[in-house]
Amino acid sequence: MNYQETKQYLYSCLPVFHRQGVSAYKANLDSTIALMNALHNPENKFKSIHVAGTNGKGSSSHMLASIMYEYGLKTGLHTSPHLKELTERIVVNGRQASKNYVIQFVKRHRDLLEKISPSFFEMMVAMAFNYFANNVDIAIIEVGMGGRLDSTNVITPEVSLITNISFDHTQFLGNTLEKIATEKAGIIKKGIPVVISQTQKETENVFLSKAEHEGSKIYFADKNFSMKNDRKENGYLITDIYKNGDLYIKDLACGLTGDYQKKNILGVIQTIEALNDTGKYNISKNDISNGIRNVQKNFPLAGRWQTLCTNPLTICDTGHNEDGLHYVINQLEHTKKKKLHFVIGVVNDKDIDTEINMLPANAEYYLCKADIPRGLDVHILEDKFKAKGLCFTSYSSVKEALKQAQKDAIISEGMVFVGGSTYTVAEIV
Repeated sequence: MNYQETKQYLYSCLPVFHRQGVSAYKANLDSTIALMNALHNPENKFKSIHVAGTNGKGSSSHMLASIMYEYGLKTGLHTSPHLKELTERIVVNGRQASKNYVIQFVKRHRDLLEKISPSFFEMMVAMAFNYFANNVDIAIIEVGMGGRLDSTNVITPEVSLITNISFDHTQFLGNTLEKIATEKAGIIKKGIPVVISQTQKETENVFLSKAEHEGSKIYFADKNFSMKNDRKENGYLITDIYKNGDLYIKDLACGLTGDYQKKNILGVIQTIEALNDTGKYNISKNDISNGIRNVQKNFPLAGRWQTLCTNPLTICDTGHNEDGLHYVINQLEHTKKKKLHFVIGVVNDKDIDTEINMLPANAEYYLCKADIPRGLDVHILEDKFKAKGLCFTSYSSVKEALKQAQKDAIISEGMVFVGGSTYTVAEIV
């Protein structure tokens, strides 16, 4: 099989959560453990940092990878979902695994895959860990969903990071913040330090209790670090970082400019400090500054408050749950424009009503459906937008909706925003 045939084989033969949703979810580690054993346990052959959380784990993972790269280590990065190509999930020093690696892995292990019948995500985790084994100094591993039962949770990391807790995937993780936090806390391992980016009163005791039970040192980043004088300059988010009230880094520049990156930055810096506290690393403030500044050069990340063009101003962001959408809408409100033209497509297993209630009333909406089975039918979106009294038109594709929105934005001297789901954004980046 060539690459396209291999990819089609994987999509057709393995349950694919990011395309299908609930029917592809497995609530255990059985298949992952079977894959690891068959591959001679690659998860034990590289050092790692494990990153969980509802929002911010992708951005945090990329910043951590960039810092470790600047520190001089050969650095792996595993993230999900991918936007364009599945090789985005397996990166070393900023370079994606080759398509030939995917072809050869599937060819070599096809009998194994058909015997174990893993999900697509389980198979991609195995493929990534096999790639990293004896090939990197350290790998940043992003959790797919939850933590306790996530396929990535077979590693023993140097440190764990949990970014934040919000409502998402409640049908799997629970319908309270405490229950969701309990699932995320499942990545806390015996004696392994853990960092929490964002202190939340509903979840703080969950993490404290789990860390105490495992004998793990716990750091709450926003209790130790803070920032002042944050601003946008020359395509960077600039800020001064303080540790326990004292200046720590002056004019830190972040190559990711979404306002929500502020809390991610603190978690990332605290994670590096926790690594240094183990006595096995000596990562400098200069490494931190260079890594965060150069994140888009070292480990490019698309779809996070990304400017697609300037005439008209067109921005996209993958934020799609209540917490993520809150930050996106707040930043949109502070972005200079005469009119907001909002291209939106969502998936069918999210809390759509809550998200629609958050949308600004004075925007023009362009409804569409991403080209995946999980995409919510546009006619259902129409009914919900009509009930809310929002101004909208519907389109047969994301690209058609974007094309019209940009035409209208030029006339209105407005801006275009594309969002609602990762898969909507994936079609236009």
